[in-house]
Amino acid sequence: MKTRAAVLRTVSTDRPYATTAPVAVEELELGAPREGEVLVKIAAASLCHSDLSVVNGDRVRPLPMALGHEAVGVVVETGPGVRRVTPGDHVALVFVPSCGSCADCAQGRPALCAAAATANGSGGLLHGPSLLTDAAGERVHHQLGVSAFAEHAVVAQESLVPIPRDVPFAVASMFGCAVLTGAGAVINTAALRPGQSAVVYGLGGVGLSAVLGARAAGAYPVVAVDPVAEKRELALRLGASHAYAPDEAPAAIRELTSGGAEIAVEAVGSPAVMAACLDVVGRGGKAVSVGLPAPGRTLEVPALAFAGEGKSLLGSYMGDAVPSRDIPRFLDLWRAGLMPVELMHTGTLPLTGINDALEELASGRAIRQVLDTNGLLGG
Repeated sequence: MKTRAAVLRTVSTDRPYATTAPVAVEELELGAPREGEVLVKIAAASLCHSDLSVVNGDRVRPLPMALGHEAVGVVVETGPGVRRVTPGDHVALVFVPSCGSCADCAQGRPALCAAAATANGSGGLLHGPSLLTDAAGERVHHQLGVSAFAEHAVVAQESLVPIPRDVPFAVASMFGCAVLTGAGAVINTAALRPGQSAVVYGLGGVGLSAVLGARAAGAYPVVAVDPVAEKRELALRLGASHAYAPDEAPAAIRELTSGGAEIAVEAVGSPAVMAACLDVVGRGGKAVSVGLPAPGRTLEVPALAFAGEGKSLLGSYMGDAVPSRDIPRFLDLWRAGLMPVELMHTGTLPLTGINDALEELASGRAIRQVLDTNGLLGG
């Protein structure tokens, strides 16, 4: 079948992206779902900094690539052997299609699935190579097994989590990456307990989701840190108890927490911010890194922080989430008013607005923009 998709052919740092237009909406041929695969009509696809990192080259991916990894849609057709979903189901798309049988999946850590990492790194799908080709017959790679900046996508059934039909598409679109990663870092990786103190550095979609997760899990104080005043104000609306610029934060955090926070989350992708998180946690505290720094960057921290002060520096990929467990429970928290993710929605654009959306993201102005790829969001 034919579908339109946002395709990146060459990495670019030439801005503004709204003018240089590194991504083009192209008509592609999309193959039918194979064994274990599902055809999905995309309803809403959110933009994440990881998408921008592919465009600017910070994350090296095989090109050309059809972009987009955070989305929701409606199941159109299922291939042989599909049991998880049926046509008409509303589904969240997940960027790690865990196989369910490798050592990490068996230990309850599907985000680290080796088979998924191999498939995602190759630009293919869990059950086979890419199903996308362009007008010249050249293969176009999938982004993280999803490629959701498109009218339709074929994905592995392992990339799908059914969601209730009454959840608005624009809201649900943020749960497959931002909420899983940010809230998961607090709830799963750090295992925050009610009453513990939490700090979040970096208030993009993932960082603000970490604020939501800390609030929902009963943390106090919840301190948000970012150089942009508008993002600090939004963090306070989402449940942070305090918000500071980076230069003000260390002293304020130590005063609020009587020496140091129990948990600090880094959602920037900066080694310097990782070090700052380790610095502001107290003895026995946990610093959790969820940001994706450019390859080759290194981290220097005081070695005595570990054995001498009992601190931990933890990595968290996809929030150590189990999507089939965590997306439904996080949606329940949204329904209860404890995760108002709709406040992070800063714009809706058509698929053809992809370059404008990338520029808004690169500028730091946007939190979560949503592409209405099929006109299903009703304005």
